[in-house]
Amino acid sequence: MNLILLAPEDIRHDRLASVRDPRRLRHLREVHRARVGDVLTLGVQDGGIGRGELTLLSDDEARFALETLDTPPPPALPVHLVLALPRPRMLARSLEHVTAMGVKRITLLHTRRVEKSYWQSPELEPAKIHEHLVLGLEQARDTALPEVDVAKGFRPFVEEQLPQLLEGRRGLVAHPGMPSPCPTGLSEPCVLLIGPEGGFIPYEVERLLEAGCEGIHLGPRILRVETAVVALLARLF
Repeated sequence: MNLILLAPEDIRHDRLASVRDPRRLRHLREVHRARVGDVLTLGVQDGGIGRGELTLLSDDEARFALETLDTPPPPALPVHLVLALPRPRMLARSLEHVTAMGVKRITLLHTRRVEKSYWQSPELEPAKIHEHLVLGLEQARDTALPEVDVAKGFRPFVEEQLPQLLEGRRGLVAHPGMPSPCPTGLSEPCVLLIGPEGGFIPYEVERLLEAGCEGIHLGPRILRVETAVVALLARLF
C-alpha cells in the first residue's frame, strides 16, 4: 500500500480523516509499522494526493491530520481495455495489475471460450471489483477509480458497442498468429481487445477485424491472460 486511499466518507472535514477499514488498519500496523506522528502519503478517491500526519492508531481506527492534497494523480493510459472474462482468480489479479498501470476503462466480455460459470463468481460483485481496483490504485499511488462494465453477449457487443468505442480510437486485437507485431510508443487513444485462455475463436477474430480492428501479436510464445495484459500495455505505452 504505497498510498492510503481515502473514500469520501473517510473525510470528516478539510483537515481530518478517519480510517476504520480493517484491511487498511492491519496494513498500517503490520507493513508500515506506523506510529502516531508519522507522516504518510494519502489520496482522496477521484481527487488529489498529499500527506497526512497520523494522530491516532487503535485497533479500530486511524486518524490523520491532513496537509494539502493538491497533487494530481498520474496520467491515465489512453486505452479502453476489452478483456474476455478470465477465470475468477485471474480476474482479480488482472484488475489489480491493469489498474496499477493506469487503465481507466475496462469492459469484461463474454466469448465462446469463456466458461459460463465464471459469470456467477462472487469476484464479479461490485464490492469485490471495487476492492481489486482500490488495491491497484494503492499500489500505483493513484486515486482515479477505473470504470468497469460487462458485455455478456459477443455479437451485440461487436454490432452495437464496438463501433462507438472505435470512434476516434484505434482498435487492436491481440491474438496469436496475427500478421503485425504489437506496436510501441502509442500516444493515440485505442481499444485493446484480449481473448480468454485459448484465445478468440476464428469467427470472433473475423468479426473484430471486420469491425475495423487490427490484429497484433506478441511473438510466438503463448502467454497467460494476466501476463499478456501487462506485456501488451507495457509495450504499447
